[in-house]
Amino acid sequence: MAKKKVENLSFEESLHELDSIVQNLEQGELSLESSMALFERGLKLSQVSQSKLQNAEQKIKILLDKNGQAELSDFALSSNDSQDVL
Repeated sequence: MAKKKVENLSFEESLHELDSIVQNLEQGELSLESSMALFERGLKLSQVSQSKLQNAEQKIKILLDKNGQAELSDFALSSNDSQDVL
């Protein structure tokens, strides 16, 4: 089965594939060429996903500005939440 172009994947599909790539690379059973190809695709997935997140944040800011809402602020983790992330 041919893989979709990175740009055509949804954000969720990108994250799922990126997770799969990381698992495959961590197993260490791939050839150098296969590992490099997966690593390259993983970088592209990461870059496209980051861009999608930035676009979503920009749209939210625009919508909030249009409606006179408060500015966005950084999400602050509580000390209990930060342990779950690690």
